[in-house]
Parts: sequence; structure tokens; C-alpha cells
Amino acid sequence: MNILSDPDNSSVVDINLFVTLLCACIVIGHLLEENRWMNESITALFIGVCTGFVILLISGGKNSRLLIFSEDLFFIYLLPPIIFNAGFQVKKKQFFRNFSTIMLFGAVGTLISFVVISLGAIALLRPMDIDLAIGDYLALGAIFAATDSVCTLQVLNQDETPLLYSLVFGEGVVNDATSVVLFNAVQNFDLTHINTTVALELVGNFFYLFITSTILGVVAGLLSAYIIKKLYFGRIQSSQIRAFQDREVAIMMLLAYLSYMLSELFNLSAILTVFFCGIVMSHYTWHNVTENSRITTKHTLATLSFVAEIFIFLFVGMDALDIEKWRFVSSSPKMSISVSGILLGLVLVGRAALHFPLSFLSNLTKKSPHEKIDFKKQVTIWWAGLMRGAVSMALAYKQFTSLGHTNVRGNAIMITSTITVVLFSTVVFGLITKPLVRFLMPSSKQLTRMISSEPATPQSLTVPLLGGGQDSLADLYGQNITNGQAPEASGGGQNMPRPNSLRMLLTRPTRTVHYYWRKFDNAFMRPVFGGLALFLMYQLTNRNKCASFPRRT
Repeated sequence: MNILSDPDNSSVVDINLFVTLLCACIVIGHLLEENRWMNESITALFIGVCTGFVILLISGGKNSRLLIFSEDLFFIYLLPPIIFNAGFQVKKKQFFRNFSTIMLFGAVGTLISFVVISLGAIALLRPMDIDLAIGDYLALGAIFAATDSVCTLQVLNQDETPLLYSLVFGEGVVNDATSVVLFNAVQNFDLTHINTTVALELVGNFFYLFITSTILGVVAGLLSAYIIKKLYFGRIQSSQIRAFQDREVAIMMLLAYLSYMLSELFNLSAILTVFFCGIVMSHYTWHNVTENSRITTKHTLATLSFVAEIFIFLFVGMDALDIEKWRFVSSSPKMSISVSGILLGLVLVGRAALHFPLSFLSNLTKKSPHEKIDFKKQVTIWWAGLMRGAVSMALAYKQFTSLGHTNVRGNAIMITSTITVVLFSTVVFGLITKPLVRFLMPSSKQLTRMISSEPATPQSLTVPLLGGGQDSLADLYGQNITNGQAPEASGGGQNMPRPNSLRMLLTRPTRTVHYYWRKFDNAFMRPVFGGLALFLMYQLTNRNKCASFPRRT
């Protein structure tokens, strides 16, 4: 017992207990993977709540947490691997094939949700005498505009519903980035006197943050590709391969994290920066490294992202029983319940206000029935955006607490209401997600028959947005790569085999933005920054050096 009483050892004990809980979440979540109702997020929340209840009893009602939550812990250590892995593992062709719809939902839709929730909070919460400033109400709009589609993504099958999966995943990432940009834009302005000029400046600041954050991420990704290409490509002897593999992985991860921290340093959207950094790295840098480095990087990023997500949900479950926050609202429990109900209602209304009208607009621009979002898919995407999670919690802590402590009644009400909405939406909506998706989406047997009846279906139409590996040659170039032949730089070679079906004919490059970008990419970008095309050309033109070139083992 002397070990527990020592302050220095107490933190070590807390960390050991928390790591044990993380292991328990992973094991129990795996055992419940096939359960109709449960998923890993809900499992971590339940374990967190149960652990918090036990700690609350042991401490005599004084504490329910092992660690003190800080928004810095979330934004600096936990969020970067989650977002970077999302960008790095993204199937770029599926993402950019639906880019306009994803941006419509993720950017424009988030703005609509932000306006609905902010105006609703001002109209409904201000008369309740909670003592909040106008900036707090606008911050609430950004906080509750941030969705958490993890529960739905765990249910959706990437191979069966590639379009639906790409829209849900893409919207979720862009939505998080847009919400944080909105939150930062609100905090950077004096909103005591709102007029047309301030509103225009707020919109201008939003677009400034969005564009500059994206550019910073792209530059960081290109820099990593250029460095590794110059240091390694074709110059390292076989005896040096093992040592350089460690450096490859280190350079990629450190430059990605550096881009995130630089974005934070310049008050930009670090989420957007590291997401596009991941996309660029997967397009160029990933193809410049050895096969072992590719495998190591992919699994390391996936593991870090997975552990960070479980950590967040586990802590939210424990923090839900924090007695300090609930003590401030214990004198008026009806108000806390009313605020939580109002915020949850605004989430539902804001989600419906953005999704169904924007889905209608998106369908107007689509000619093929396969590209349109039918009503069942609309309901699924709408439902996927109802859950609120880690980003909402972190933004709420950043706005209404200081180092995890709340000493103001109005701020305590907002924190407890946010916790209530996050728990309710994640647990209740999350429990209904699997049955709802299975009810709305076709069964696996039906889809298997549909796919097997079309043997000529190209991989690019069935491959998921977020798959186990990077884009294939056909995904990147829209061509058949046979006998080790590299694709032509123009991306539209005349020796392309004749498509054997109408579906294959539809995959032939057309005069679109993607077509011209591919020509520019193959002609100018890849020769400078490397990538799959350069790697193939190097193998074809330097066959005599292939023995010394690091073969993939």
C-alpha cells in the first residue's frame, strides 16, 4: 500500500491500470466483433463507465478517472495518428471520384449544420439564463457539427458498398477538419458585436484556414517524397537496405507529425494538413520506399490509430462520471437534461437540413444511376452523421474547461450536456446502427450474385475507399498493366486493350479533371517526386541493376 500512497508511484500505477484497460477493450471488442449490437467504440465506452464507477466507489465519491484529460493530450498526441492514417490509407481514386459529393457533405454541409445549431442554441438556450457569451453559442455550433462515423464504418462492408463507404468515410474526415477550422475561426474573432463585416471576415478566415492548411499538408508530403527519392532511389546497396528501412519509416512519420505541429504553430487546421499530407505520401512517398518499409509503415499507422481511438472512447466513458462537473449542475438537474435534449434535437435537425437537400443536389449532377444516392443510402449516411464523439469532446473541453477542470456553472452545464449527447448518440444510436444498416442495405448473398453475374467488373468499381493496401495500377492509371509493362506517361496509350464490356468501356479515361491531372502527374510530378510510375520505369530500363536493387522479400 506504500506504493499507492507515493505520489510519484501513483501516476505509474494509474498508467498501468489504464494500459490494462486498453488491452481489455481490445480483447473484449474482438470477442464481441460478430455481435449484432456491439462494436469496439461502444465496448470501450461501457468499460470506461464501469471503471469510472468502481473508482468513484473506491475514492469515496471524489474521483472517477485515472488520468486528467487535457485538450493538448487529444490534439497533439491522439488525433494526429488517427487523421494521418485515414489520409494515408485512403483509396484515392474512390475518394476523388466522389470528391465533389464528399466536399458538398463535409464542407458545405458542415457549414449548414453549424448555422442551424448555432442559431438554434441562441434561440433556445439563451432564455434559460446559462450565462454564455455569443462566442460560446457559435462554438457550440462547431462542437456539435463534428460527427463521428466510426460506428457506421465498422458495420459497412467496403467491398459490398464502395460508394456508400467512400461517402461516409470521406464526409467524416472532411467534416472533422471543417468543424475544427470553424472552431478556430470563431475563437480568432471578437464576436461581441456581430455585423456584416465581421461575418464576411469570419467566412474569409474560414477559407484562408482551409486553403493554407491543405497547401501545407501537400508541401510536407511532397518534401518527404523528394527527400526519400534523392536519398534512396536506386542508390542504396543491398547491404544498406536494412539500416535505411528504419530511416524511411522515421522520415515519413516525423515529417507528417512536423506538418501537423507546424499547422498548430501557425494556427491553421492541423487535421486538414495531416490528412492531405497522408494522401500525398501514399501517392508518392509510399512507392519510393522498400516493400518492408511499406508493410511496416502501413501496420504501424493502423495500430497507432486504433489504439488512439480506443483510448479516447475509454476516457470519455470514465470522464462521464466525473463528480466535479456534475456537482455544479446537481442543483438544477432539469436544466441539464433540457440543455442535453435541446442540443440532441438540434443535432438531428441540423443533420437533416444538410443531408437530404444536398443529396438531392448531388443526384442532379449524376447521370449514371449507379452514382446516385438512393433513399436508403441517404438514410444510412444521415444516420452515420448523428453520432458525436472524440472531436466534439475535445472541442468542448477546449472551450469550456481549463486543464480538465470546470469551475463555472455555465461551463459545467455545457460539458455535462456534451458528455450526455456523446454517450447517448454513441451508445443508443450506435446500438441501432448494425440492425438498421442490415435492414436498409442488400444482403451479402444478393451482392455476391450481382458481382458474380458481371465477371468483367473492373476492380476500380468494387474496391473500397479505405482498403488494406494502396491503389493498384489499374486504380492509378485506368489501364491494364500486363507482362510488367509500365503505363504510358500520358495515361491514355493507344495500345490499350479493347474493353470487352460496356462496364470496362466506362473506365476508359475521359476528358475530365482526373484525366488532365493524371497527364500532368505522370509528365511532371512523378519524375520529380517519384512514385509507382518511376519505380516501374526504373525496373524496365535498368534490368541489369535489379539484382543490386532491393528486391521485395
